[in-house]
Amino acid sequence: MFGLEKKKKNLNTKLFFDLEKDLEDENKYKSYIQSTEKHLLEIKDHIRKGSKTEDFEKLGIMLHGYSALLKILTKK
Repeated sequence: MFGLEKKKKNLNTKLFFDLEKDLEDENKYKSYIQSTEKHLLEIKDHIRKGSKTEDFEKLGIMLHGYSALLKILTKK
């Protein structure tokens, strides 16, 4: 009332994550995809060679994370 009410914020502004800003640059986008694929291959290599049970579980979690990231990157 009489200017004392809270002003509404502009809801049209976009909030960007650092990754989203980086993906706008084509060179960085390609480098992210290449590095993610490289990490995926390395993790799969370690799993195939065999490792300790604790490492195997951690590598499985990392494998799922990198594969999810690759899916997100390739949807662009």
